[in-house]
Amino acid sequence: MAYVTGYITALIAFGAIDVVWLRFMGPALYRPTLGDILLTDLRVAPALAFYVIYPVGLLVFAVLPGLKSGSAANVIGSAALFGAIAYATYDLTNFATLRNWTLQLTVLDIVYGAAASAFAAFVSFLAVRAVSNA
Repeated sequence: MAYVTGYITALIAFGAIDVVWLRFMGPALYRPTLGDILLTDLRVAPALAFYVIYPVGLLVFAVLPGLKSGSAANVIGSAALFGAIAYATYDLTNFATLRNWTLQLTVLDIVYGAAASAFAAFVSFLAVRAVSNA
């Protein structure tokens, strides 16, 4: 039950913060920078695949080890590191290969990935702990 609770909570928390981020930062940051290379319509299948897969990483690399140690600080730190590395892989590759991709976009997106991951993992940690103690 802890795995299911942790996964679903991480999925919802990460999805919710990502919707807010993309809603506000899409028009303010991404569209002005990447406008001519953005699709007019979102490719739903790859987006869904990311949202299904990413919480697994948060659970495996941050939430479950944090539950084992009993440390919320470990969860937050591990998730932030996981998020920074995951987002850096994407952002630094784009910065290296795409003419429109900027250093500002790279840095902001990596920081966002770290923060969003830490938030989602922390919420997941709290939910699993609450269910386990109930």
